[in-house]
Amino acid sequence: MNEVKTSIAVIGLGYVGLPLASLFLSKGHTVYGIDLDVTKIQKLRSYQSYLSDFSAKDIRKLFEGGRFHVSDSFSDISHAEAIIICVPTPLDQDHKPDLTYVKGAMSHIQPFLHEGHLIVLESSTYPGTTEEELQPMIESTGLIVGKNAYLAYSPERIDPGSHHDPLQNIPKVLGGVSAECTARAKRIYESIFSKVVVVSSPRVAEFTKLLENCQRLVNISFMNELTIICEKMNINLWEAIDAASTKPYGFTPYYPGPGIGGHCIPVDPLYLQWKAKQFGGDLQLIHKAHEINEAMPDYVVHRVSKLLSSRKPLEDSSLFVLGVTYKKDVNDMRESSSVPIIKKLIDKGIKIQYHDPYIEKFILDGVTLNNVPLTKRNIQRHDGVLILTDHSSISYESLVTIADLIIDTRNATKGIQDRSNIVLI
Repeated sequence: MNEVKTSIAVIGLGYVGLPLASLFLSKGHTVYGIDLDVTKIQKLRSYQSYLSDFSAKDIRKLFEGGRFHVSDSFSDISHAEAIIICVPTPLDQDHKPDLTYVKGAMSHIQPFLHEGHLIVLESSTYPGTTEEELQPMIESTGLIVGKNAYLAYSPERIDPGSHHDPLQNIPKVLGGVSAECTARAKRIYESIFSKVVVVSSPRVAEFTKLLENCQRLVNISFMNELTIICEKMNINLWEAIDAASTKPYGFTPYYPGPGIGGHCIPVDPLYLQWKAKQFGGDLQLIHKAHEINEAMPDYVVHRVSKLLSSRKPLEDSSLFVLGVTYKKDVNDMRESSSVPIIKKLIDKGIKIQYHDPYIEKFILDGVTLNNVPLTKRNIQRHDGVLILTDHSSISYESLVTIADLIIDTRNATKGIQDRSNIVLI
């Protein structure tokens, strides 16, 4: 890492933007954090956290030294040398790319652009977005990309809830619109990341992120499909995966679950599928993998309903659900498979209560569901426990001694010896 110190505007202070801002601050840079969500700005100024990866102490530390400035106004952009856009890129109701947040951020940035500004997009998107959407918006201000303004794409690779690799050790892929664009962005990122991987264009960088998540979608969906056939063949798929993982080459373990959630794996492949169709392509594996993933909540509900109805009528049954976030140890419910599973179980007449250490409440069909304490009494009031998210803070060994029935969709109970009351899905 070099010792360059500069001022950075980070647009979007969510799961991507705030960790990035924190990394820049830790290396001595000045950061202008901008987010239109006034609640986030107020919480930051009050040293309150809204992300599971940050404590209140962590937030307070960001402001030490007076180099972190947060606002819902884009005017601070004029003080920054580089602007990094970290806003959501969801799908619309037709499962097509929705660039509303990206275009909106760029439109707010436009009035404050000046010569020499570097703009980098980090939001996951389809190949061509940086040059086809952002470059014209920048040049509509009179600036010329590559001459007196600079534009690049660098996909975020943050893994919320995971503490295996510090952010700075995750190689940073980067592609600029021109050689000078790449050089300027590389200089910025090399000051905070241990390794910067330069590719030939923004399109390659954009494609790289989609490639990573397409591979994960296809492989995890394959394991989900195998789950269904393994049930019929009376084979423990998790055990088979562990056995296959002992091979020193040629096998990479992927694991099944109740459905793939989050802001990346269920979304990014559909961005690529949409773009491929513009070139006459039909990515059939992605289409099928998406179908399998979308069907997993129905499969889980079918298995759960079958187990409960063998004991009593469903309308007289109740379940204690553990975990509603899309993955463990985060407070993110985007695309979480837990939501449709809970909805479908309630529609069958099954009474549901849930516990999640990261989610105090959420709204389902206009009804607020509140987090219930994980106590022996609450567990034993129900006919079974359904594990949908395997949060690390939960003692599954204790759970097994309390619950009459445990339905485990995450193999959270792995290693527990007495498995007589555990059903693994």
